[in-house]
Amino acid sequence: MLGIVYKSTGSWYTVKTEEGDSYECRIKGKFRIKGIKSTNPIAVGDVVVFEVEKIGDEINGVISQIEDRKNYIIRKSVKLSKQTHIIAANIDQVFLLVTLKNPKTYSIFIDRFLVTSEAYDIKTVLLFNKIDMYDDKELAEVRYLAALYSKIGYTCIEISAKTGKNVEKVRDLMKDHTSMFAGHSGVGKSTLINFIAPELNLKTTEISDQHLQGQHTTTFAEMYDLNFGARIIDTPGIKGFGIVDMDKDEIGDSFPEIFKLKGDCKFNNCLHLDEPKCAVKAALENDEISLSRYRSYVQIVTGVEDTYRMDNYEEL
Repeated sequence: MLGIVYKSTGSWYTVKTEEGDSYECRIKGKFRIKGIKSTNPIAVGDVVVFEVEKIGDEINGVISQIEDRKNYIIRKSVKLSKQTHIIAANIDQVFLLVTLKNPKTYSIFIDRFLVTSEAYDIKTVLLFNKIDMYDDKELAEVRYLAALYSKIGYTCIEISAKTGKNVEKVRDLMKDHTSMFAGHSGVGKSTLINFIAPELNLKTTEISDQHLQGQHTTTFAEMYDLNFGARIIDTPGIKGFGIVDMDKDEIGDSFPEIFKLKGDCKFNNCLHLDEPKCAVKAALENDEISLSRYRSYVQIVTGVEDTYRMDNYEEL
């Protein structure tokens, strides 16, 4: 039988068939996907082949094969640098929720996430959430960041998951697509999903006053079918986002503004760091590309792995 993985809890997977039947499945024996060393061989969104087995009164499934993936979002653990985790597979688009405070989403985190989505050709929309909470200075900062990423080519929407402002725009983009919602714990993923699909009634929690960060309410990634022809993947909050399996000379290709300029550099193998006659450095000097984006690029290329949540955009 063929089905799609809707939930993964580590050793068990909820798989749904085209007919809408759900089965709790486990993996047959040792299951490894060629070329990928990850903590989870099967991810939400995967299309799998499974057989149904009956043991006593229980009917479960055994997964024997995974179909080729269209794409996937993969991250490297901050501390376990050799371990990777596939967050979800076969995604049409990702909505990355960004907040200026409670918790703060730093631009290096945004850029690391965008590099991965660009590498796997997954459209990413930036949702600047909690705009109902910001003062004028903070709103100006949001609009600065939205203008920065819009100029590069990313869709940016200011929203309030609490009041519903601009949520209809998100809902319209979701129709007929499988969308993943991502961001730090506490950015409002579950609140937003509940506003879009109240029937799901996902658990939400208040921000920790002591640390001004969210607490994990989603333990495992899970996919839901919505009543307006969309699928949504809710994911646990992500603290850090490590880049996986990218050579230094490939990273610039996942920064669209750097990719556009690399053909004008004097050297074909220019890494845009200290090389002479570098078109990217010239564009930076002329304020044609963002300093914060360039700093993110340098941090990723030079392997600075311990600053995932550092702020790296200039003062406004």
